[in-house]
Amino acid sequence: MNVKVNKILKFIIEIFFIMTIIFFSYSITPKTFQNDTFYTIKIGELIQNSTDNARDLLPWNKGLDMKDHFSWHNLPYTYPHWLYDLLTYKIYSGWGFYGIYITTCILAVLLGLLIYFINLKLNKNHNISYLITIGTIYCLKNFIAARAQLVTYLLFVLAIFFIEIFIRKKNVWCGIGLIIISLLIANLHCAVWPFFFVLFIPYIADWVCTGIATYDYENHINGFILRFKKKKIGKLEYEKQRNELKEKIKEHDRVVESRFRKTNKIEISRRKNIKGLIIVMIVCAFMGLCTPIKDVPYTYLVKTMQGNTTESISEHQPLVLVTHENMIVILILVFGILIFSRAKIRLCDFYMLAGLIALSFFSQRQISMLVIIGNFILVRLLCKVVSNIKGVIKFDEINREELKFVGNILMISIVFSISAISVYEFKSKKIDSFIDETSYPVNAAEYINRELIPVFGKENLRLYNEYNYGSYLLFQGIPVFIDSRADLYAPEFNGQKNESGKYEGNDIFSDFTKINTLSKDYEEKFREYKITHVITYENSKLSSLLDKDTNYSLLYSDEYFKIYERVRSVYE
Repeated sequence: MNVKVNKILKFIIEIFFIMTIIFFSYSITPKTFQNDTFYTIKIGELIQNSTDNARDLLPWNKGLDMKDHFSWHNLPYTYPHWLYDLLTYKIYSGWGFYGIYITTCILAVLLGLLIYFINLKLNKNHNISYLITIGTIYCLKNFIAARAQLVTYLLFVLAIFFIEIFIRKKNVWCGIGLIIISLLIANLHCAVWPFFFVLFIPYIADWVCTGIATYDYENHINGFILRFKKKKIGKLEYEKQRNELKEKIKEHDRVVESRFRKTNKIEISRRKNIKGLIIVMIVCAFMGLCTPIKDVPYTYLVKTMQGNTTESISEHQPLVLVTHENMIVILILVFGILIFSRAKIRLCDFYMLAGLIALSFFSQRQISMLVIIGNFILVRLLCKVVSNIKGVIKFDEINREELKFVGNILMISIVFSISAISVYEFKSKKIDSFIDETSYPVNAAEYINRELIPVFGKENLRLYNEYNYGSYLLFQGIPVFIDSRADLYAPEFNGQKNESGKYEGNDIFSDFTKINTLSKDYEEKFREYKITHVITYENSKLSSLLDKDTNYSLLYSDEYFKIYERVRSVYE
């Protein structure tokens, strides 16, 4: 088979790889927004309008007011992704919802291309890098949205690349890049900022464990003792014994390296530049101070884990493996390679993978991190499998070129299949709208702004609403009972610690959960909060009860939502 033909095919396939990654990433980006997008826009607008000068946002200046302006509870607010909110509003103010959608598509495409090119740079295998990149983007399908997390995915991918290059080459620019990434995450999405440091831990743990296991304790101790005996034994004898110790240490290192090569499943090696990486990590830890939100990057995750909001939000729930096909496939691939092949996994990769899998079982939200970071480990393992196979099976030059030709044809077939899937995904979302009227009270919100607010005023309207669509009401300028900023409504964020170490404050999130599940008498809570109006889904349990409750009259009803007014005043 002509070598030139294979080179031309390889070049064409590479172009197709890039094009299909772009189109596939674009095609699976949802057009319909999630609830977080709506409050993001309004908070960005608030920051824009309340900041007279950009210098006010510097950490040593005025900063943000740390107050919530959108619920009627008068609570403090932490602005956990203030910079992303501000940038999103700037896009919205210029190009509307379409601008946010296109920006999300661009970020998804950048994520796909970045994963592909980094895999290519680290492992040098086009086909495996392409296939795993497509699989990674597909597994992230449910996580790609107009939310701050999409930007941090990009930054985490870059962080892994910078860490790898820094360790291999001690590239100073990669160290500076890691510091900049830490600064960006602390301002773009401080809730995940602590996770940035998790990326360093496997490399440091690898270095520490390998160092402890392979350190030549005897000869180094003898060298330490020898320094104290220098004057007693004389300079010549000291130099002689020191050189002997150096030779013994070198021989010990050679034996250790030989043992490293004989390990079965774990690839152990002494990694350089880890001390430099530790210094970079320490500098990165100070980037949390460079925000206008005070100490929030250091405290946000801790407070979130102490609260009960994670128990009721689906993405924070523990993983049930049988309901997640993607996770099952990932685990089968990784453990299948480790059990049934001769490929070795680096010790730092083993630590990283074990930690990410544990985090994924602890919280479904962390599956995205397992997919993003784990894909680099999976590509590395698959490349080792292929390399081992090539080492076992020998081909002559003619058969090798024929095999390459068959492989190229197979990859072209896969590319066309992925293109067909992309076209299907694109067509299926073409009819979607930016706002799903079955999930968000579009017409009901217009009614509230047109009929209720002019009569009651925003300051007197105490509307009870549900969690899932509170952000849309907020977006429409309607004061809310609750929205998807779950932290805002937990005592860990709006209260103070008492003498026993527990937070005392407004546990609005728990009250909402009790009302929504009817585990608590809704009337008791409505009196406590002095609710004047209620908006709920048309087919909700609460709606069926309010229809029969003489204390409430139905003001508005459409296909998806109902609005009730309390007949008897709660102040009576």
